[in-house]
Amino acid sequence: MNLSRLTRRLALAAALCAPAFATAQTPVKVEVWKTPTCGCCEDWVKHMRDSGFAVTTHDVQDTGPIRRNAGMANYGSCHTAAVEGYAIEGHVPASDVRRLLLEKPDAAGLAAPGMPLGSPGMDGPEYGGRKTPHDVVLVDKQGGSKVFQAYR
Repeated sequence: MNLSRLTRRLALAAALCAPAFATAQTPVKVEVWKTPTCGCCEDWVKHMRDSGFAVTTHDVQDTGPIRRNAGMANYGSCHTAAVEGYAIEGHVPASDVRRLLLEKPDAAGLAAPGMPLGSPGMDGPEYGGRKTPHDVVLVDKQGGSKVFQAYR
């Protein structure tokens, strides 16, 4: 094979692969609803951005209605997020969100109920390195849940 044919084939292969590479580099969009004064919510948003997500925040006075509309009424925390059709309630680690998006279960989303110490956003110096054993749960569309990831 002569060099010009090889060059054309390589160029064609690169052109065909380019959209896949461009898609792989597009950050996943996350929308977050939180109260304007919640510092741990801001820390969770930073964790998500540092993990490569494109995060948009909405400051609201009451996150309850958003939580209920997202199917997370029984799994309350201080913020609710939406990502690719799933709800994320509370301080769920970015790694769990990525796993959710890879596995694509038929579910409402993930929740880290309460505000567990040591979870992203609840892990700053003001918490003195304390950690609370907790579970991130997969919430089904009927409101039930099962452990998605345990943190001990």
